Amino acid sequence: MDTFTIIAALITISALISYLNLRFIKLPGAIGVMFVSILLSIFILVTGKAFPTAFNFIRELTRSIDFTKTLLDIMLAFLLFASAFHFEYKKLQEQKRPVLVLSTIGVVGSTIIFGLLLDITTTLLGIDLPLVYCFLFGALISPTDPVAVMSVLKKSRIPNSLETIISGESLLNDGVGLILFVTIGEVAAQEATFSVSHALELFAKEVFGGLALGAATAIVTGYLTRKIQEFQTAVLVSISMVMMISILGGLLHVSIPLAAVAAGLILGSSSIGAKSNKELQDYLHRFWELIDELLNIILFVMIGLQIVVMPFIGHYWFIGLVAVLFVLIARGVSIAVPSMVMRRSLKTNFNNTAILVWAGLRGGISVALALSLPESPYKRLILSASYIIVVFSVIVQGLTLNKVVNRFVK
Repeated sequence: MDTFTIIAALITISALISYLNLRFIKLPGAIGVMFVSILLSIFILVTGKAFPTAFNFIRELTRSIDFTKTLLDIMLAFLLFASAFHFEYKKLQEQKRPVLVLSTIGVVGSTIIFGLLLDITTTLLGIDLPLVYCFLFGALISPTDPVAVMSVLKKSRIPNSLETIISGESLLNDGVGLILFVTIGEVAAQEATFSVSHALELFAKEVFGGLALGAATAIVTGYLTRKIQEFQTAVLVSISMVMMISILGGLLHVSIPLAAVAAGLILGSSSIGAKSNKELQDYLHRFWELIDELLNIILFVMIGLQIVVMPFIGHYWFIGLVAVLFVLIARGVSIAVPSMVMRRSLKTNFNNTAILVWAGLRGGISVALALSLPESPYKRLILSASYIIVVFSVIVQGLTLNKVVNRFVK
C-alpha cells in the first residue's frame, strides 16, 4: 500500500470514527475515538469471513503503518510541542518539586516495583519471563503518556494544582522512561551487567542534550518570528522547527520528547518571538491546538486498530489484567513513599495520591516501545499485556476520572 493511500485511508477512517462518536456514542474525544476504533477492530475480526475485503483492507492498512516509527519519530514531537506550547510555565514552576520527583524517582521506583511483582507472579504461574524482561516491561509501562494524559485532563474537573503536577510529570518523564528502557534493553539483548556509569552517561546525553537542542531551536525560531508579521510564515517556521528537532534529535541521539517540550515551553511562555505580537501568538496557539486535536484523533484510531494485527492478544488476557493491577500498585507506592519522605515539599495526602494514581494514564508510547522490542519468546506477552493496560488506562480510568476526583476532592 503506497504512502498516499495509507494517509488518505487513515484520515478517512479517523474522520468517520470521530463522527460516529460525536453523533451517536458521545464519549469524550480521545476516549470515544479509541473505543469506537476498538469496536470496529473487534467487529472486523469477528466478521472477517463474512466481509473479507474489509478485513483484508484494515489488516493491510495497519500492517503498512510502522506504528513505532510513526509515533516516536514523527508524531510525538508535534504532539509534545503543541501540548507544551499551551502549558503555563509559571504553574509548572510552582509545582516543580513534585513534578521532578514523580518524573524521576517515581518512574524508577514504579519500574522496580512493577518488575518485582510481575516476576513473582509469572514464577508462581509457571510462565517463562526472566526478571530482566519484567523490568523492561516496567520501564516501558511506568511513564505516564503525555498525549493520553493531556487529552483526558481537558475534560476533567481535577484541581488546578494536581492537573499541573500530572501534566508536567507526563511531559518530563519520557526521558527517564526511555533511558531505563534502552539501558535494560541492552542488558536483556546482550546479557550484559548493569553499569551505573553507562546509565548516567546515557541519561546526561539524552536529557541535557535534548533540553539544549530544544532551547537552541526555540531561540532561533523566536528570533525569526520576531522579524515577521505574517501568520503563514510564522506557522511554516514553527512546523520546520519541530521537524528539525525530530531529525537532529535522531542524528545526535538525544531525547526528542524533551527537546520538543523545551521548545514548546520556551516559545509559549517567554517574551521571545511571536509572544511580542499578541495577535500572531493567538493565531499560532489556535493552529497548534488544531494540530494537537487532529493528531490525537489519528493516534487513538491507530491504537484502536492495532488489535487487528494482534490476534494473539486473547492468549494473554489474564496476565494483562494482572499487569493492570500491578501498574496501579507500583504507581501508588512510587508516589506514596516519596510523599512521606518529602512531606513538606510535596504536600500530598491520601486523597491527592489516589487522584494522581488514577490520572496517570498510559498510551501510545508504551505500545510503540513494546512493538520496538526485538523478536524474542517474551515479546508477544509484553506487547499484548501493554495493549491491555493502555486500553484499560484510557477507557476505564479516563471515563471514571471525574468520579474519582469527586470522591476524593472535598
